[in-house]
Amino acid sequence: MEGIIKKVLIADDEPDILEIISYNLQNEGYTVFTAKDGKDAITQAQKINPDLIILDVMMPGKTGVEVCAFLRSQPAFKQTLIIFLTAMSDEASQIKGLETGADDYVNKPISPKVLVSRVNALFRRVPNKETGKSITIGNIVIDPITYLVKINDHEVVLAKKEFELIYLLASRPGRVFLRNEILSQIWGNEVIVGDRTIDVHIRKVRQKLGTDCITTVKGVGYKFEV
Repeated sequence: MEGIIKKVLIADDEPDILEIISYNLQNEGYTVFTAKDGKDAITQAQKINPDLIILDVMMPGKTGVEVCAFLRSQPAFKQTLIIFLTAMSDEASQIKGLETGADDYVNKPISPKVLVSRVNALFRRVPNKETGKSITIGNIVIDPITYLVKINDHEVVLAKKEFELIYLLASRPGRVFLRNEILSQIWGNEVIVGDRTIDVHIRKVRQKLGTDCITTVKGVGYKFEV
């Protein structure tokens, strides 16, 4: 792995899982930290500011979903990558996790090779903040460095995927982005999510912005218009 060594925090109440994931990620060149439960995960995250956090969903004290929701509410963790580990494979549980702000889901029992490939894939998809350009359309400014959207100088804070979604659509105003294209560019081909995930994120962006700048093209996809 080239460049700056990435820090990964793993939170799971099963020591065997912590050990096997740590071993495989360290072999891949990552610096790994561990937490034994949800509360410990928050403490460790605030202490080390990791680039990526792997959270077991069903942890004692605070669940992975609760930890994710708390961290996403803090400005310092708006852009931190988060992967959930879960034994629950139903779509409703996965959508709930993605709505909370997770970037990916990996089902248990864990395949170390699969998990490592998903971690590598997420880091490959992280945009370069230094080269990302602000987009200004009418009274809307979308800034990839601060992950903020401004409407008439009023700041709107979006979750990571919500921001990436509006940034993608606004990068080509008036162009219709197909649903499969959005899934591929925002969530990646290795992350299995359904059409409902896009719909949920679009609805939340519209609600937070308070303006209908995203138009639905029925049966096709979405486009950005002011």
